[in-house]
Amino acid sequence: MEAWFTSQLAGLMDWLALPQVGLPAVFLFALVSATLLPLGSEPAVAALVLAEPGLFWPAVLVATAGNTLGGAISWWMGWGAERAFEQVTHRPPREQRVLEMLRRFGPKACVLSWLPLVGDPLCALAGWLRLPFWPCVAWMALGKFLRYTLMTAAIVAGWPLLSA
Repeated sequence: MEAWFTSQLAGLMDWLALPQVGLPAVFLFALVSATLLPLGSEPAVAALVLAEPGLFWPAVLVATAGNTLGGAISWWMGWGAERAFEQVTHRPPREQRVLEMLRRFGPKACVLSWLPLVGDPLCALAGWLRLPFWPCVAWMALGKFLRYTLMTAAIVAGWPLLSA
């Protein structure tokens, strides 16, 4: 069983190492994982970089772009949900503590969009609150870039220890 798994992993890494496949796959994984769907893009980024170390920065940048675009989509979904809610209820939603905190921090709170479980809804809440779109996207991009850079570097640095 272990030999089968190892051969499958090697095949996946070879496939991801192809620049014409690897970078678009990383973009797609990163985009989908930034929506409310439960998917992690870090394994795809790490697999590509481990298979082709020269693609470290392109992979980090492509993953950042895809994940930021996914966060922007979530922002627009929150904006649309708030507008639909407002039309149905004809009254503003009851403010909660989290919404007030997000409103107080403004677009800067979107730097935390990289966090597991809360990051994706955070982008949608920023849209719900109608926080300025482009500053939110800029803060999302910064947080996601730092996450991909640090996580990918840590995986690449630790891989020899894990595979030993």
